[in-house]
Amino acid sequence: MITLSDVSKSFGSNHVLRGVNLTIESGKSMVIIGGSGTGKSILLKSILGLVTPDSGTITLDGRDVTKGDRDAFLARFGMLFQGAALFDSLPVWQNVAFRLMRGSLKRPPDEAREIAIEKLRRVGLTPEQADKYPAELSGGMQKRVGLARAIAAEPEIIFFDEPTTGLDPIMAGVINDLIREIVTEMGATAMTITHDMTSVRAIADDIAMLHDGVIQWTGPVAQMDASGDPYLDQFIHGRATGPIEAVR
Repeated sequence: MITLSDVSKSFGSNHVLRGVNLTIESGKSMVIIGGSGTGKSILLKSILGLVTPDSGTITLDGRDVTKGDRDAFLARFGMLFQGAALFDSLPVWQNVAFRLMRGSLKRPPDEAREIAIEKLRRVGLTPEQADKYPAELSGGMQKRVGLARAIAAEPEIIFFDEPTTGLDPIMAGVINDLIREIVTEMGATAMTITHDMTSVRAIADDIAMLHDGVIQWTGPVAQMDASGDPYLDQFIHGRATGPIEAVR
C-alpha cells in the first residue's frame, strides 16, 4: 500500500534520511524501530506530507503522496500521537469525534457523539467518561481516548507514534493488545514507530530497522531474532557494545 523509494531528507548538514527504501503491504502491521534521533518521526511525517523529502518518491496505492486531493488523501489516515495529544479544553467525546465534526466527514453533533461513545466503548471506556475532560483521566485512559480518536473515522491506514511511552508495563500491554485487535478487526494497514521491543513483538507482522538514515534490515517479526544482522541484534537485545555507538 505504501512504498518509499530512495527517500532522502536533510536539515542543513544533518542528513536524517539517506535513501530509504521500504514497502508496507496492505492489511499488514509494520513496526519501524531504531534509536532516538534516527529519523523515525521524519519518515512518518514524510509519508503524511508534513515534511517534503529532498529526493525520492513516496506512493500510496501507486500514487505520489504529494499530488492529488490533499483532504481526500489525509481522510484515509488515522493517527495515535505520542502522549495522546488530546485537546485539554474539549470533553473526551469531542476529542474522539473531532474529525467527524469538521470538513468532508462532518456529521450532526448527536451522531458524532454516538460514534464517539461507541469507539470509547471499543477501547474499554464507559459512556460516563465521555463528558469528562482529559485532565480527569489517567495516562492510560488518555492513551485509550487517543486510540478511539484514531479509529473514529474508520481509516484505512493507522499510524502509531510511540504508543506505549509513559505507561506502566501492564497498561502498555493493554494498549498493545488493543492495537493488535483493532487493526485486525478493521483490516487496516498499520505503521508504528517505537523502541519498545515488547510492543514490537505484540503488534508487528513485519519490522524495519532504521539506522544512519537507511533501512538496515526488514522482514517478518518471526525472523527478527535470527536475522544475523549485527545492528538489529544489538538493538533488540539492548547491548551497549556493537556496531551502533552509544552516545555518552
